Amino acid sequence: MASSRLQRMLLLVAGWGFILLGVVGLFLPILQGILFLLIGLLILSGEYVWAHHLLQKLRQRFPGIARQMENAQARASAWIKRFTGQSAADRDPK
Repeated sequence: MASSRLQRMLLLVAGWGFILLGVVGLFLPILQGILFLLIGLLILSGEYVWAHHLLQKLRQRFPGIARQMENAQARASAWIKRFTGQSAADRDPK
């Protein structure tokens, strides 16, 4: 139980960290703000309904980016499975 709580906390910290980097990246030319915002939203969409809805709207509005996000999500899930022995769907209690 403590392990799952720690994993959830780490995911939230990582998601909000990417959101923060994305906001900073919108103003600094050396960071890719949009990319970090999308990564943060992908991470947080498993925990927050508003992030999930925002991603759905972005996918409808920008189908090309949606395909790239799906490819990135598949690669990230494979990476998570390889290093933790579980898939992202196994971690998500929904």
